[in-house]
Amino acid sequence: MSDIFRPLTLDSRADPLYNLYVRSGTPLATTPQHSAPVAVLLSQGDEVVTGQTVDTNAAWLAERLVDLGFDVRRHVTVGDRMVDLVVALTELSSTADVVIGTGGLGPTMDDLTASACATAFGRPLELDPDALAFLEALFARWGRPMADSNRKQAYLPQGSTRLDNARGTAPGFAFEHGRAWLAFLPGVPHEMKAMFDGLVVPSLTQRFALTPGRLVSLRTTGVGESVLQDRIGAFEHDGVVIGTRAMSGECLVKLRFDASVDPSTVTALTQDVADRIGSPVYAIDGLDAPGGTLPQVVGRALLARGATLAVAESCTGGHLSALFTSVPGSSAWFLEGVVTYANASKVARLGVPEPLIATHGAVSEPVARAMAEGVRASANTTYGIGVTGIAGPDGGTTDKPVGTVHLALATPHGTHHHLLRLFGDRGRIQTYAAHGALDLLRRHLHGVT
Repeated sequence: MSDIFRPLTLDSRADPLYNLYVRSGTPLATTPQHSAPVAVLLSQGDEVVTGQTVDTNAAWLAERLVDLGFDVRRHVTVGDRMVDLVVALTELSSTADVVIGTGGLGPTMDDLTASACATAFGRPLELDPDALAFLEALFARWGRPMADSNRKQAYLPQGSTRLDNARGTAPGFAFEHGRAWLAFLPGVPHEMKAMFDGLVVPSLTQRFALTPGRLVSLRTTGVGESVLQDRIGAFEHDGVVIGTRAMSGECLVKLRFDASVDPSTVTALTQDVADRIGSPVYAIDGLDAPGGTLPQVVGRALLARGATLAVAESCTGGHLSALFTSVPGSSAWFLEGVVTYANASKVARLGVPEPLIATHGAVSEPVARAMAEGVRASANTTYGIGVTGIAGPDGGTTDKPVGTVHLALATPHGTHHHLLRLFGDRGRIQTYAAHGALDLLRRHLHGVT
């Protein structure tokens, strides 16, 4: 066997942590009993530890596991160092019912997951003929020779169950050790997600008596977490955990209900929180009524009215149009989006009067109104939106600092204006300006002040 296929060994003299925690068999922690099975996540790779790659896998897996009914306790990230992996595996397997690992299954020497499992759990690597045949067939189909290093991916820990990867070269594997069931998946997100849903979830639901709770998310826009906290105030109910999550252009208020909470109580408590927050709530996910993103909510309202929309953007540079066209079927109501960045374009394309720009400046209420009215007229739509502002980092003045954004909505019965004072970098200002324009239309369509 080539060295690349051998399990790596540890020098306990150089790694006292291994001697203390692994060779002695000393448990690193004790875990109290809980009604929900405990799950932990292990991400492997120097690129994750050093911040070169953002670990989106852990966030996705945690959310899926919680939805299934697991108590997710820890996310552990380990670099490409054998002793760290072995210590982490030994600790996690002694304190959890389920360990899901991602990364470290590739063909190179720094892909250590299989070797670490062989060392930590006394499971020597063995060639899986079916895995090797799959790899050889895959490369033959690609018309490329298979490098010898790829054979390493066909060596799996003894006694493990192979998890086939239909989207890549790295198979995963799973096995039991003590109280824990451990599954290891590739780090490539689209491969990992498909394997988790297709192969891991069926095993989890067979092994554990899961009682999933219920997650309800109130989607809000135009307010931050501190404002939401002030509006909600004290909220303590048995079987309910409340939290917030800030996202680009919006905040989620998340209510996680235990399985014991009856549906009528879920609805009543959700409505109570929505009433406390008020008009910033634009959708609720997790109840019977349709939720969705802000573009989806606006799109449904336009479609229900048989209305159409066109937008004229300056400082947002197409961000607003991209949000609208992200909705499948948006061509039924979104007819046109134009980026009139230069003043000359505003004049020629939208009919904004030159004296208006000369008198008030391109970033002003009159110009925003003229942009909205101009694009509505030229596209012959029910509604028109105009956005003009200073996204920075330069161009601000004392009267009009960076982050000044004027929004206008032209309707069949008049034009509405809204001024935003935003802060942050250029990207943040563009994102929040686009969401502000969406919310201006949302509030008009729903009669919200």
